[in-house]
Amino acid sequence: MTTRIKIDEVEPAGYKAILGLERFIESTPLAKVHKDLIKIRASQVNGCAFCIDMHTREARKNGETEQRIYALSAWRDTSFFTNEERTILALTEEVTLIGNQVNDQTYAAALAALGESYLAQVILAIITINAWNRIGIAIRLAPEPA
Repeated sequence: MTTRIKIDEVEPAGYKAILGLERFIESTPLAKVHKDLIKIRASQVNGCAFCIDMHTREARKNGETEQRIYALSAWRDTSFFTNEERTILALTEEVTLIGNQVNDQTYAAALAALGESYLAQVILAIITINAWNRIGIAIRLAPEPA
């Protein structure tokens, strides 16, 4: 499989706009573990191999365990994740699969657990990785073998 176009070269201003949102997310107090879980889970749901590879590597560097990374696609069936992380993962899935809407129960639980500001940062992080996933999938980015 070969990469199609290089968006950063063909439309650098558009690419920089998304990169600006990524930089904003990195500047927030959003915990690294939360960012990592959001990026990996959304990428799994979307099937973006490039992003799964990149973000699992980053998560490991940030101290994430292999056990939690391997279990992330089945997070509901493990006790490996905190209640706050479970709330973030539920929201990540619902925002990623937005055609099904974000249900009121998920939103209310996220607001109660995270507060308005942190919830806004989580939503923006979810939206950002979904944008990157869509770029990666559309242009067929593929991870390099290790």
